[in-house]
Amino acid sequence: MSAPALPSWRRAAAALFKPSLVRRLLIAQMLLLTLLWSLGFAYLVLQGARPLLESRRIYETINGIADELVADPERLRRVMDRAHEAIVEDFEKIDDPQPSFIVEQRGRIVYRSPKAPTVVPAGPLNEEFPLRVDGVGYLAKTVRAPSGTRTTMFARDHGMNVFITIYSKSFYLLPLLISLPFLLLPAWLSIRLAMRPWTGVAREMTARGPQDLSPLAYRGRHRELAGMVDAINGWMRRVRDSSERERSFVADAAHELRTPLAAMLVNVEALKANARDERERQLMAGVMSSGHRATRMVNQLLRLMRSEAHGSDPVERVELDRLLQDRLAVLSPLASARSVELELTAAPGLCVAAPLTSLESLVDNLVENAVKYGPVGGTVRVMLKRAGGEAVLYVTDQGPGIPPSLRERVFDRFFRDPAQREPGSGLGLSIVKAVLEQLGGRIEMRDGLGNGDSGGLEVAVTLPLAQARADTAP
Repeated sequence: MSAPALPSWRRAAAALFKPSLVRRLLIAQMLLLTLLWSLGFAYLVLQGARPLLESRRIYETINGIADELVADPERLRRVMDRAHEAIVEDFEKIDDPQPSFIVEQRGRIVYRSPKAPTVVPAGPLNEEFPLRVDGVGYLAKTVRAPSGTRTTMFARDHGMNVFITIYSKSFYLLPLLISLPFLLLPAWLSIRLAMRPWTGVAREMTARGPQDLSPLAYRGRHRELAGMVDAINGWMRRVRDSSERERSFVADAAHELRTPLAAMLVNVEALKANARDERERQLMAGVMSSGHRATRMVNQLLRLMRSEAHGSDPVERVELDRLLQDRLAVLSPLASARSVELELTAAPGLCVAAPLTSLESLVDNLVENAVKYGPVGGTVRVMLKRAGGEAVLYVTDQGPGIPPSLRERVFDRFFRDPAQREPGSGLGLSIVKAVLEQLGGRIEMRDGLGNGDSGGLEVAVTLPLAQARADTAP
């Protein structure tokens, strides 16, 4: 029973949180940008109040005003108040801290701005220096004019200065802060474009069949991807070599076993003919049955190895209707032994370009399975039709069928339905699958028309027709 389908929002959530290399790279890029921005922010924090004290022109302007208005203290105060307002105008949205300053002439304070400390610090000229007044931390800087006039500017030394710095340097910082969210789409597109070679390799791997172990066609200039492709090609080369050695070993072993098995059967049959009592004849019959079963398995192994060896047999134009007639005639003794009737309906003139031995193995295994696993006295129907540029072969029996959950696994080597009691090697459908992969065909299993509670099984095999005859066939 299949699992219920997930709601669309659940599928979308699962796709969103599924591990993704693109998302991983995108997050890495955003984290890198965040780190760089954080380093810049930390630099501003370390700067503290310094940006408020950097402009030398402010000091020169204040000192010049004081020198010009030294004789008019009231006018000096009014002009200095306006100068202070102009200085803090850019920071009017931040009440604390505001820059403040003290102006001295000949050792006497001629102007003190609002919020300025009451104590004139003694510090180095033209350099920032820290000081504390009444428990409050300041950064101060004193600049002296050639006339002797001194201006000392103060700024509170705490974190609020960072926001002032950001505000005063918004020409550089605000574009970064504003554009950061909009970098996601360009970063995603750039990663997708950069990963197109990876996608091409993955597409090539997906399009391959299980028997295709040839090297990948990728010939890229990307160092990282080239290393991965070389590793995959090396792995496939080792698998191909190992598979070739395995096939050669199995084929050689099966071939070598045929002769002693045949000799054993001949000797056992001779011993059975000369047996003195029924018990000996039964023992010899059991040995012959096991010998025949071993011979069938050896023959199946040879067929399997031959079907997987591409190019081992010449390709011929095979007329399928004649092939089916010949193979059913060969298999008729097997069907007669179980009182099974073989029915054939074949459209004439359908040809396939394929090795004859491969097609014989395909037909023999399908019909043998239908006869062996169908009921005694049943019927096996073999039908050949044309569907466009393809030939479709149907083999239908009246047996117990194959559960849908096992219809993929039955093509594995040596796998058999656990509920099946008939003897067998589990190689027949593996041979059929190997032949179809070699010929570019496909196979489908579905319920057939059985008797009573038996649903039966219908196997549909589709093969591409030979083009020359497919164009003229009726």
